[in-house]
This record gives sequence, C-alpha cells and structure tokens, in this order.
Amino acid sequence: MAMRYRSSSTEYSQQAERRWSYASGTSDIPLLGMTIGDQFDQTVERYPDKLAYVARHQHIRWTYREFQAQAHRCAKGLMQRGLRKGQRVGIWAPNRTEWVVAQFAACKIGVILVSINPAYRLHELEYALTQSGCTALLIAPAFKTSNYTQMMYDLAPELARFAAGQLKAARLPELTTVIRFGDDQQPGMYTWDDLLKAGDEVSNEQLAARQREQEFDDPVSIMYTSGTTGAPKGATLSHHNILNNGYFTARLQQHTHEEKVCIPVPLYHIFGTVIANLGCITHGSTMIYPSEAFDPLTVLQTVQEEKCSVLYGVPTMFIALLDHPDFAQYDLSSLRTGVIGGAPCPVEVMKKVKTLMHMREITICFGMTETSPVATQTRVDSPLEKQVGTIGQVHPYVEMKVIDPATGQVVPIGEPGEICTRGYSIMLGYYRRPNQGYDYPRRREHLPTRD
Repeated sequence: MAMRYRSSSTEYSQQAERRWSYASGTSDIPLLGMTIGDQFDQTVERYPDKLAYVARHQHIRWTYREFQAQAHRCAKGLMQRGLRKGQRVGIWAPNRTEWVVAQFAACKIGVILVSINPAYRLHELEYALTQSGCTALLIAPAFKTSNYTQMMYDLAPELARFAAGQLKAARLPELTTVIRFGDDQQPGMYTWDDLLKAGDEVSNEQLAARQREQEFDDPVSIMYTSGTTGAPKGATLSHHNILNNGYFTARLQQHTHEEKVCIPVPLYHIFGTVIANLGCITHGSTMIYPSEAFDPLTVLQTVQEEKCSVLYGVPTMFIALLDHPDFAQYDLSSLRTGVIGGAPCPVEVMKKVKTLMHMREITICFGMTETSPVATQTRVDSPLEKQVGTIGQVHPYVEMKVIDPATGQVVPIGEPGEICTRGYSIMLGYYRRPNQGYDYPRRREHLPTRD
C-alpha cells in the first residue's frame, strides 16, 4: 500500500507541474437574470429621453421612450395577427429600422426571430423558411439586385390568390403571413403600416401580460450557420445567451450610457443583433446605423457627424475605411473603442486603427454563432502584440479548453488542438436537428449534454 501511494503521489506531482490548455472566466458582476424585453424596459426607465436609435439612411432619430413605443406597436401588431409564443417569424432584409424594431418586438411576446441572409437565393430562402417552420415573414421590397417581392411570388405564387394572412403555399406549408416594408400594397401581403395599425387594437395591458409569460431561458433567435459541412444549421439562442453576451462584450470595452456606436455590420448576423444592439441597450448607449449595407464613405461621414465613440467591423471593413481616398479628410478623433472580429486582423492594420483612427482601446473578439457569439476578447489595455497575436482572454462565466481531437484529452499549453467552450453562452441547440439540440417546446433538461 505504501509503494502504491508513493507512486500515485509522484504521478500526481508530475501532472500538476504541466500547464493544461484550460481557462475559466471569472467576474464580480453577476449574469443578467432577465429577458431582453425586461432589460430594454429597465433601460428606457433609466434613460427615457436619451438618444437611443439613429438610422441615417432613413432619417430616423428616436429617444429610448420613442423607440420603445415603436417596438410596442410592432409587438402588439404581431399579437393581433395571431402570433403565439414559440412560433417563428423570419426576417429577410438589409439593415433597416424595421429590422431593429422587430427584434425587440418579438422578444417581448415570445416569438422566435429567424434571421435570413439578405443574399439568399430562392432555394436558400425556401430551406430556411421550411426548416425553421416560419409562420410569418417580414421582407424588404428589394435589396441590391434581389427583388424580394418578386422572389416571394416566384416561391409562393399562391400569394396572388389568397388574402393577406391566409396564405396556403405548397412549397411553404407553415407560412401564412407575409409583411412587406413600405406603403405599397401587394397582393397577399400586409404592409408594415398595416402591422403597426393592427397593433392599436391590442391594449398595453395585453402586451404586458404576454411579456410576463416569457422566461430568460426561452428561445428568442434562430440564426443559420454557413453550412460548410452540409445544409445550414439553425443555432437556437435564448434571452440568457445573447443578452449576457452583448452586455459583457460591451462592458469589456468599458461602455457607458454616453457611447455613440456606429454599426455598419449586418443585422442578419449575430455581430449586429447581439454585440451591437444588445450591447447598447444593456448600457443605455446609442445605436447608429449609417446605411443599409456597408459603405466606407458613409461610415466615415457618420463617425464624424455623429461623433461616434465606438465602431464595429470585420478586418476588411477597417481596411476599406483606411484605404478610402478621402480618409484623411474626416475627423475620427471621437472614436475610442470597438470590436474587430470575424477574421484575424493584420498587425499593420491594427496599428493604423489605433493611431490614424484613434481607437486606442479597440478589442479583438473570437467566437461563433453557437457561443452567442463572443467567447474570448482582448482587454482595452492589452499590448499590441496581444491584440494581434492572440484571441484575447476567456469571457466572464465561460470556460474553454483545447483538446486533442483524436483522444478528446486536454493538451498542454503550446500544443495545437480543438477549442471547446462551455458556459451560459452555449446555444440551446440546432433547431429541428435530431439528437443535435433544440426543438421548441422541449424543456432545457431534455437537451443533450452541451460542451
């Protein structure tokens, strides 16, 4: 027994001396235990008259109270059109005010918003709508070379024969309602104004009662991954997942309610809806959208004229800004911080972002849709070599390890392997994927183990 004990102790000592590729994020700030709708209302109560939302391309400027009123009209409109908790509503549009309003309206009434890439072609749109089982679809009239209105008639020609809200389409069996942005009446479709006016038929008390039914572990968003390993998969995310991720990502940039955030990233992507929008509403910051899609000149104009302190983007966006022939004409001195994510940022680009763009406290984020999305982030005081040579530190309340994919065992620091993430931010699962995750209304305890 003595020999066995000494051998075990020696082995344990050798193991303890090795540094394993594992890290856990800690924080003295608790997770937010509330729904997005409740958090939004708290922020409105705290900053009712503060500028909340700007869409420069639509000439809209709203205070938090005005923004809340628009979200409530939309939420009540969806209720009047028969949308129930757990049903899916797709949205197919570029960056527009209706998109942002719908995001906060849906979360108040338990509707799951399905984000659809504006670049989708017909077969991709059909797949997303049928796989998620959307009951309703919000669309822009058109974007770039895509005529969304005509594409819907091509996919569901029955629209021309059925009254709005009563669609029965062979290729889209669960879709009953199409809501089109703008004022033009189209056969079989409601207009955005129709939706808002319908909301006037629902009382504030009815909306409040519906909002009280929501829980922070309920699903609120389905976002489709790229599908590089097959058909796109719908990552299903809860209030708890994305509200906290937006909050901590902004907190690590040292956000305050004084921030003015320039958002040129797309809303259909989690960068826009979570890092940007939810980061803002958890801190009382101002969301500023320059245009429907990224345009470097418009971003430069927006930062200067709105005196933005925060700017988000992927490396190619920052390169386009720096390389624009009129870059030197714009005053970007109001900028302080932001996020670069989606791809590694070249060191020379980072140097210019910090100096020429005055973003001395820029942060690098790493993650994926399935992690809500940010899992690691550099800190505002990180040295340049850490900013460009690493993906930062693990996020609060998140654990990460690097394993040998062949054995599943954690590898020592310095050895390559596969990253695994665990924590509050891990998605509920892939929607309607047998043995792969979430299928509303199954309860959380019936989900497979999530690592």
